[in-house]
Amino acid sequence: MEIKRQFIYEKFITPVEGPKGELFSIAFKDTERFNFAFDIVDRLAGQQPEKLAMLHISRDKTERRFTFKDMSRESSKAAAYFRSLGIRKGDRVMLVLKRHYQFWFAILGLHKLGAVAIPATHLMKQHDFEYRFEAAGVKAIICTADGDAARQVELAIKEKGLRLLQIMAGGVRDGWSSFDQGIELWDDTFQPEEAAGGREPSIMFFTSGTTGYPKIVTHSFLYPLGHFITARYWQQVEPEGLHFTVSDTGWGKALWGKLYGQWLCEAPVFTYDMDSFDAGEIMEMIAKYQITTFCAPPTVYRMMIKKDFSRYDLSSLRHATTAGEALNAEVYTQFKNITGLSLHEGFGQTEMTLALGTLKGMEARAGSMGRPTPLYHVDLVDEQGRSVPDGEKGEIVIRTDQGVPIGLFEGYFRDEALTRQSWKRGIYHTGDMAWRDEDGYYWYIGRDDDVIKSAGYRIGPFEIESVLMELPYVLECGVTSVHGKIRGQVIKACIVLIDGIEGTDDLKKEIQRYARKKMASYKYPRIIEFWDELPKTISGKIQHNKL
Repeated sequence: MEIKRQFIYEKFITPVEGPKGELFSIAFKDTERFNFAFDIVDRLAGQQPEKLAMLHISRDKTERRFTFKDMSRESSKAAAYFRSLGIRKGDRVMLVLKRHYQFWFAILGLHKLGAVAIPATHLMKQHDFEYRFEAAGVKAIICTADGDAARQVELAIKEKGLRLLQIMAGGVRDGWSSFDQGIELWDDTFQPEEAAGGREPSIMFFTSGTTGYPKIVTHSFLYPLGHFITARYWQQVEPEGLHFTVSDTGWGKALWGKLYGQWLCEAPVFTYDMDSFDAGEIMEMIAKYQITTFCAPPTVYRMMIKKDFSRYDLSSLRHATTAGEALNAEVYTQFKNITGLSLHEGFGQTEMTLALGTLKGMEARAGSMGRPTPLYHVDLVDEQGRSVPDGEKGEIVIRTDQGVPIGLFEGYFRDEALTRQSWKRGIYHTGDMAWRDEDGYYWYIGRDDDVIKSAGYRIGPFEIESVLMELPYVLECGVTSVHGKIRGQVIKACIVLIDGIEGTDDLKKEIQRYARKKMASYKYPRIIEFWDELPKTISGKIQHNKL
């Protein structure tokens, strides 16, 4: 008789599965004081101390294997160190740590202490730090020694006359405390002075919007539980596998794929602390370390399919997912033709966990985000807030009048007006447009504020971008509009070509001829520009307003 394995998540989560492993419903229990660092990491350290938690590859290719015992011990030392510096429950601490392994020690240590972690990118400049320090009321920053980030932090602090605790990881610098040296002064027997968990604030993200100042999204200690579906039923991680999500820790996507859901499922994560993305190098990593599940934004897959796959043994890879921006059907098709794997798309926001996805047991459809996950009551509405029928465009909304799902944010920090604007009368408005087919699959159109109005038509940039991406020499593209005297707005396509292809006037005409054959005449781009690279947010989304 087969003995059913007792997973640690079953203490907090009860999923109901169908005969194909598909998820029908989910219930949570004993979550009033849930704290991921204590209830998952420390518990796993006690039950499976030598179980691999993370395989970390540093920039110089040094390999480090961290067990759950390691993560429990080092996070407790970090919590004690932070407390010795005066950091307390509720204090807001920014983490600018790239993909350094110290990020995991630090964020878990903050969870144990009850402080609020604010992941942020190392690419920010002085004015970015100035705004974030003041908007979030940051008390301390833990920063990488790499690059120019620390100097930019210092400039921001000086300009605003702020007093922040400055902690550095991976190096030393005048005026900064050493994280690596500091945690070694403490043992692993940390006990919090005040318990933290449940609906109390735990983590904040600055959104990567295309317009205006970033908003501050606040999540509670229950946020990790919302990612159980992300990892188990979308990414389909396994305890004996190795999951690789391509993301910097400055983006919320890192916590979708590098920590919470994966460890809830007792699955180890793979992290490569790279400086810049190289598709060939990523494929080498998948082959060398036998990655079993992989998640990346569509941009990564666009670059991968331009490579010679015969050079890489990707036979260990059994499941692949994508999110962060819409997936072009052409990329989906080419990747499947080469690897035999369907790309399982998903949709969520900084404000939530996975709301739409092609989950385990579902058929993947090229270009579709999938169907609503059991946690979220998803609907499409028109400009008057009325539900639209299948086949019609509408804004993706989350209905919360019957209850707020675990994983949906608590609100925008210090901005009740903005919270009420986006979340009113029991409906959270995402600002993303889509349509739904008769089988309940959702298909992305674009951001509501990216929609182009030309000659009386409303045009989503994504549908044009998808057609242009079919051309073999187009690496990526972004579609926007410019003012026209006759049509109101004229479609413009900004295109990055693959290496070795020259952007000529003849090529522009060829692209336009192809576009006119593939789409309605009012949609094809009247203007084409060739760019070396497209402006993107820190999460990799194309910033259409900068095109």
